[in-house]
Amino acid sequence: MPSPLNLVFCGTPAFAVPTLEKLVEAGFAVPLVVTQPDRPKGRGMELAFSPVKQRALQLGLQLSQPDKIKNNEEFRGQFARIAPDAVIVVGYGRIIPQWMIELPRLGNLNLHASLLPRYRGAAPIQWAIARGESVSGVTTMRIDAGLDTGDILLRKEIPIAPQDTAVTLAPRMAAIGADLMVETLRGLQSGTVRPQPQDHAKATLAPILTKADGKVDFQSTAQEITNRLRGFQPWPGAYTSFRGKNLHIWAAQPVERAVATAELLVESGLFVGCGGGSALQLLEVQLEGKKRMPAADFLHGYQPRVGEKLGN
Repeated sequence: MPSPLNLVFCGTPAFAVPTLEKLVEAGFAVPLVVTQPDRPKGRGMELAFSPVKQRALQLGLQLSQPDKIKNNEEFRGQFARIAPDAVIVVGYGRIIPQWMIELPRLGNLNLHASLLPRYRGAAPIQWAIARGESVSGVTTMRIDAGLDTGDILLRKEIPIAPQDTAVTLAPRMAAIGADLMVETLRGLQSGTVRPQPQDHAKATLAPILTKADGKVDFQSTAQEITNRLRGFQPWPGAYTSFRGKNLHIWAAQPVERAVATAELLVESGLFVGCGGGSALQLLEVQLEGKKRMPAADFLHGYQPRVGEKLGN
């Protein structure tokens, strides 16, 4: 039986935690976990540990939290002393420098939350849902100098349910991806997993989200708006304006109603006209400075008029 692989794990968010847990559970040696420095969080702006740091401490693993890694000689020396067989990267949040790519014999292996080459970039789960995909998946790949352009190792499809949001889909992807990374490492060790180049002509991008991505364009169809609302959870969500104030749409659904684009219809519910002759029923909203509320409470409190517009 081959000896356990020696791994360095680099990760930061909750999405990365299941992979770290599975690697330890599977018996791989993890002498070092690398994660982002502690960041101020909350109203008190107190320093908060990343989810990966919290779990690594519980597992009794050694931690490193460098501010920079590209030209950090101390950090590079630490890697050289460990001499890892592979570096596992899951949502670390740093560009991996060339020296780190070249160091381990099995390479730097990344768990990416899409079926590469589709949805390369920082927000693959969010954009897959926002663009109405019914299937996504996870890919293990070997990191190179490009943005998610390295050779594919293994892939696993995951269905996207009609009501899935980025919040509900991400944990399923993380769990399945964790098992896939263990399978990948064992396959590389035994020689049964062979890297396959990506077809770059089929690549699509999933860029980092901005606040502007959450602004609702009522020229889009109701289904397109609903998909973006689902995908852009918890941030930037979906927002418009009502009577000069920001209106956040927390829940909505496409319906059949004849309503002019961006205009409101009050008819046993609250509806807004969208592109292509479609309409959106608003189910839960939040006006600037107020609490989230069901549309019925919004109707009672603000009494929007038929024909009033959103987004002015």
